[in-house]
Amino acid sequence: MRTVTPFNEHWLFHKPDEEKTPVDLPHTWNAKDGQDGGNDYWRGTAYYEKQFKKPALQFGERVFLEINGAAMSASVRLNGQLLTEHAGGYSAFRTDLTDALQDDNLLEIAVDNSENDRVYPQMADFTFYGGLYRSVNLITVPSAHFELVKDGTPGIRVTPLVDLEKKCAEVTVTAWATGGDRVVFTLPAEDGEKILTSELHDGIAEVVFTLENVHLWDGLCDPYLYCVKAELCSGDTVSDCIFSRFGCRVFEIDPEKGFFLNGRAYPLRGVSRHQDRLGLGNAITVKEHREDIEIALEIGANTLRLAHYQHAQEFYDLCDEKGLIVWAEIPYITRHMPNGRENTISQMRELITQCHHHPSIFCWGLSNEISASGGVTDDLLENHRILNELCHKMDPTRPTTMAHAFMLEQESPLIGIADLGAYNLYFGWYLGELEQNDSFLDEYHEKFPERPLGFSEYGADANPAFHSSAPERSDYTEEYQCVYHEHLLQCIEERPYLFATHVWNLFDFAADGRDEGGKNGQNQKGLVTFDRKTRKDAFYLYKAAWSQEPFVHLCGSRYADRAEEVTEVKVYSNLGRVSLYVDGKLLETQEGRRIFRFRVPITGEHELHVTAEGSLSGAAATAEDTMRIRRVSEPNPAYFFGKKKVVNWFDKEDLKEGFFSIHDTFGELMSNPAAAAVVGPIMQKARDSRGDVAKSTADNPNLQKMMASMRFDSMLKAAGDAIPEEAVRAMNAALQRIPK
Repeated sequence: MRTVTPFNEHWLFHKPDEEKTPVDLPHTWNAKDGQDGGNDYWRGTAYYEKQFKKPALQFGERVFLEINGAAMSASVRLNGQLLTEHAGGYSAFRTDLTDALQDDNLLEIAVDNSENDRVYPQMADFTFYGGLYRSVNLITVPSAHFELVKDGTPGIRVTPLVDLEKKCAEVTVTAWATGGDRVVFTLPAEDGEKILTSELHDGIAEVVFTLENVHLWDGLCDPYLYCVKAELCSGDTVSDCIFSRFGCRVFEIDPEKGFFLNGRAYPLRGVSRHQDRLGLGNAITVKEHREDIEIALEIGANTLRLAHYQHAQEFYDLCDEKGLIVWAEIPYITRHMPNGRENTISQMRELITQCHHHPSIFCWGLSNEISASGGVTDDLLENHRILNELCHKMDPTRPTTMAHAFMLEQESPLIGIADLGAYNLYFGWYLGELEQNDSFLDEYHEKFPERPLGFSEYGADANPAFHSSAPERSDYTEEYQCVYHEHLLQCIEERPYLFATHVWNLFDFAADGRDEGGKNGQNQKGLVTFDRKTRKDAFYLYKAAWSQEPFVHLCGSRYADRAEEVTEVKVYSNLGRVSLYVDGKLLETQEGRRIFRFRVPITGEHELHVTAEGSLSGAAATAEDTMRIRRVSEPNPAYFFGKKKVVNWFDKEDLKEGFFSIHDTFGELMSNPAAAAVVGPIMQKARDSRGDVAKSTADNPNLQKMMASMRFDSMLKAAGDAIPEEAVRAMNAALQRIPK
């Protein structure tokens, strides 16, 4: 029978021309330099090696090496012999070691995350960590065994088809094997154990189980899982045995009414997740996966977009167990590479092969913002058609989808390729006004009412150190992130046609090219900090909207020093009656929904205590929270990001009429050669602060069209401290010398 042995300890690691150092797996060489900013983390080929004795094998047994994540490409040598090569940093692969084994063995794995034009991703707003960052195992099997090598297959595939009216399911189970003559499938069910046998034909066995009164996998309500066993038989001997969990459910998407689970409306409202951690990079374990799941459940999300690549099997397993519905995708992102077509195909084939059985997955994502750099070409369109056809061939039960950049025109032929479409919109953060999110979605839905539409990304960066009583776009304060998400949450709730919405992002994550918001090397759009220790105030807005766990939260607990005589104190709660006490005395009681605002006079240091009461799921509930604030004579400069204190100086500036200034639109300035010469270098500096993706999208014609109508002073505010105040003043003075 098969045995699986962890193979994670006592490795030696080295970069070229460096000493070997002992490491245990999981491991990445970019845990520090991939998170500290500068866009200079080391990318190249590094080496892992391990010496081991030949395992004790029974007659005919074979030994396979299983690598669950090697970023981004890898080659495996045993005793100097090249055994396999793999391109793709997020999927599992295996290789047969048996014929190259000696009594004493040297295993060498070269792992490469260097820049190239063949393996995705190569341009995106996250760090491409290198390393053997997931577990490695030895798998020993008899000569007759279930398939292990092709596309990292689990050797078994389960496809349930549910008839809701008849309350039954037809479950097709397919297995692939090397050797053996038949497979015995056993399925425990609530009406008794079911056993079916299939002879092997060309290495394939298949049976169909019928489940009467099927127990549905029902999302967060009841994520019920079945488990089927497959035994490979040779004569009277069982040589190999594998298991697969699965769930029986029905997903439906209506262009007008949104997402349905098992025949009832079930709007998908949730968050996106990157897998990396502060100080760990992507070399994380089940402990970190479980913590991430618990935080997603705490906020009350019922869906996760697992961006922008295949995540660990342990994490999909947790989604299955907890009832979270998943958008799964490959890292075909930002920039289409003509030489990367085969890699998109292999990564998609591996994703579906390895993840087909997970009931949590509802769609296959073909790409993300793929038109952002370089636009839509014929080769890009053909690549997507090939992927779309591949998905439908491999898995007819799930739809395909894409996440489009907001600058992609709504009439683009790219949008119609996948079954589902979704947009990443950032109006109110990168550019434009919050209300443009609403109008964009409504315009698209009106133009294409037959197309399902999702809201795949939206978010605003916030550093918990920054605060303001008058928050505005691009100030990186927790308060503006709350303003942003309050608007977007209302926007979503008013549009039931959105089949799925995903906040970008549940957690801050590494983007080594970024230099903004007071934290180099991080994208801070997370509702929770990179180390998972701090839930930002906006986290509790969504908890108030989605969670059934009674709570109340005082916003601004990190905004202790306040210079105003009367300050606004905001409270989030999923209970309907909230009372605020100042120094033990009741200030006010409010009844409402989700957001409560109080005007609090402050004279010194005060303790604020809030209580909430109401009903959740038919049961009475209460909650409370406490924080302290104090009156100060001057605003605390530590709360301000960059030139925040003087960000509005140019609103009061005297300007000469008939000459250009920063009050003009970006389009007006760029249409004049002299003005463009002044503005162009400043814009380049702002783009550089936001990494390679911002630089690569600068020439996108649709983005330029959107930016042309924006006032340049608004764009300067969005740039934050990437452009110092003195540079803005000098630029405005130069523009004031250029006649219109």
